[in-house]
Formats: sequence, C-alpha cells, structure tokens
Amino acid sequence: MTLEAVPEDWERCLAVVAHPDDLEYGAAAAIARWTQQGKSAVELLATRGEAGIATMEPEETAKVRTAEQEASGAVVGASAVEFLTGHRDGMLTYGLDLRRDLARAIRRHRPHAVITISFREGFYGGGAGWNHSDHRVLGEALVDAVRDAGNRWVFPELVDEGHEPWGDTRFVLAASSPRSGHYVDISDSIDVGMASLRAHKAYFGALGGVEGTETFLREGAARVGAEVGVAHALPVELL
Repeated sequence: MTLEAVPEDWERCLAVVAHPDDLEYGAAAAIARWTQQGKSAVELLATRGEAGIATMEPEETAKVRTAEQEASGAVVGASAVEFLTGHRDGMLTYGLDLRRDLARAIRRHRPHAVITISFREGFYGGGAGWNHSDHRVLGEALVDAVRDAGNRWVFPELVDEGHEPWGDTRFVLAASSPRSGHYVDISDSIDVGMASLRAHKAYFGALGGVEGTETFLREGAARVGAEVGVAHALPVELL
C-alpha cells in the first residue's frame, strides 16, 4: 500500500487515549512535529492508568502515572494534559457517559485534528496480540464523539453548560492502525518522542526497562519511513 502524507494545514490538535504511555508509542513524535510547527496540542486521557503497575496499589499508581504523563506531555510541547473522571483503567465501557465526556472536551478545545492510537483488532504490520479493550472502546467512542460535538441536539446539556457545538474537526487520526492509509513524517521529531517515552520511568521500570520498547519503535518507524521515502514515519488511519 502507498501511504499518503497527512494534511497539515490546520492549527489545533486534541490527542485522546485511554492510558498514560499510549501516546508515546509513536503518536507523541507526531505531536512534537506539530508543536514544532507552531500548532497547539492538548493531551486528554480517559483514565490515569491506575491498573498499569501490578506491584503498586491503584491509587498510588494513578498519582505516579498522572505525573509521568504530565512530564511526557511537556516534553512534546503539549499546552495541557487533562484527565477524564469516572472512568477506570481496564474497565472503559462504550456508552453515553464516555461519549458525552469526550464530546464536552472536543467542544471546549475545538480541535481541527484529533489523534488517538489504533482501536482496531491489532496494529500496523500485523503481529501477535489482541488490542487492549480500553483502546478499542475509547477509539470507537471518540469517533462518535467527534460527530456528537457538532450536533446541538446530541447532549443538549452541554450547551446548557456553555459548550457550543464544534463541527470543524477535519479528521481523526488513529496511529499505527492496521488500516493506515496515511503517514506523518516524524524524522525530525522521533528523538523528542522517545524522550517523552522515557518520562514514564516508574511504568517502564516495572516492566523491566524502556530500552526494548524504544528500539522496537525506532525500527518500526524506520520501516514505515522506507515505504514512503523518509527516515522515520508514523502510519495512521485517517477517518
């Protein structure tokens, strides 16, 4: 498949994922590219990753991983890192509550582009493994929430809260989706993306270290880059 470059004639981006560290598996390098261009980016997390460290109690894990995501977002130039409330790591459920919370954030931030990670069964390039249920739930709810955000009569209570509809989000980008048809050139920002990955010290420390993950991501970005004629690239599905 020949991948096409993602259009970049826009100004504001909202990055939405389920857990701390999700963005750092490639999408953070794209965010770094865009903030280097002068675009604004906000990161929104559905949970605080409280179920992510087996040796640490969820409440403490949430504090640690919140701080790590805030540090990681600062590395790539995000203007804010925000977290939804009322949604638990490992237990995200597709439904009106999640859609409403995401639509509210979209109306508040009024992004031209939204980026998340793959919410399909797997990831670009294939390989073993089934995508995390939270990723699949979050992605589907997010695509629907982008539509909801533009419709005054879906969640009219948001208008009562002062959040007017926003229907000018041009597209949702799902990083590393197996259905990718586009790419972002991250050749000049991959090092920043890797620095943001290393900000998750406690999380990767519990997994035995970040080095293997960084090598995996760099090699994958180089393979995609070779497909499109650049040094490093992030494959994305454009919806």
